[in-house]
Amino acid sequence: MHIVTGGAGFIGSAFVWKLNGMGITDIVVVDELGTSESWKNLVGLRYADYLHKDAFLDLVLHDELPFDVDSVTHMGACSATTELDADYLMENNYRYSVTLAAWCLEHDVRFINASSAATYGDGSRGFSDDEARLGELRPLNMYGYSKQLFDLWARREGVLGSLASLKFFNVFGPNEYHKGDMMSVVCKAHTQIGQTGRLKLFKSYHPDYPDGGQMRDFVYVKDCVDVMWWLLQHPEVGGVFNVGTGQARTWNDLARSVFAAMNLPENIDYIDMPEQLRGKYQYFTQAEMAKLAATGCPVRFTSLEDAVKDYVQGYLAREERYL
Repeated sequence: MHIVTGGAGFIGSAFVWKLNGMGITDIVVVDELGTSESWKNLVGLRYADYLHKDAFLDLVLHDELPFDVDSVTHMGACSATTELDADYLMENNYRYSVTLAAWCLEHDVRFINASSAATYGDGSRGFSDDEARLGELRPLNMYGYSKQLFDLWARREGVLGSLASLKFFNVFGPNEYHKGDMMSVVCKAHTQIGQTGRLKLFKSYHPDYPDGGQMRDFVYVKDCVDVMWWLLQHPEVGGVFNVGTGQARTWNDLARSVFAAMNLPENIDYIDMPEQLRGKYQYFTQAEMAKLAATGCPVRFTSLEDAVKDYVQGYLAREERYL
């Protein structure tokens, strides 16, 4: 059985979709659906069972899982970079992850974990996934710190080589619709442009970057799950790995891609950035991808233009928007 935590969430449900595409349906989805609309991500997917995240954790703690486990792909976490409850994030993101990882290591089960590029903070210390440099990083928010703590735990325990922890950069794509303010700008832009014919981007407050010239490593969710699938098939590959394209692009590039995919003329307004974000804003992110490539991972990342076109025309513009 393959366990996917956060299996109703963005990347988690996309990975269930990928497993289905490879003919795998012996999957247990673990999540906390609550009153969100993340359940809609599951409607078109095939899986054996669903467990609430607390019930699943209880089974793990008592070593009472009622099925044989082949893998645990742990995408479940609070992913809100604005979450201020540090105790909650310590338990939900850090402690939960450590508990699952320890169980998998004890039972020789493949464990793939969602870390985050948020661990890199303002980027001034670079974007290297060299495990020797993990302790140098300074996340800007508690979410990033909760992810950093897991990677540091795995290194301290000497188990990084026995699991894979993935630092996802700016992921976008189908099945993110329940994320509210945490949805990608591609998704928000499609709605905004459709309603007004215009797109609002933040002004720059850094002399080296013009308005809309702030840069991110935008990566398509379909490419992310291809990486995860390859790692699932290669349990001998372990460590912390960046998951991005390795090429930073500007917000203006992204905006142009959305306008082009919608067959509309470019029309961008630059607006003031909220005061509370200005001191925590990343002006540049770019994944160093040599480490993953050196493992032999064959995934070639889709260009921003092609990925946005696939997302907009294949999903956002259609009545059926889900994978």
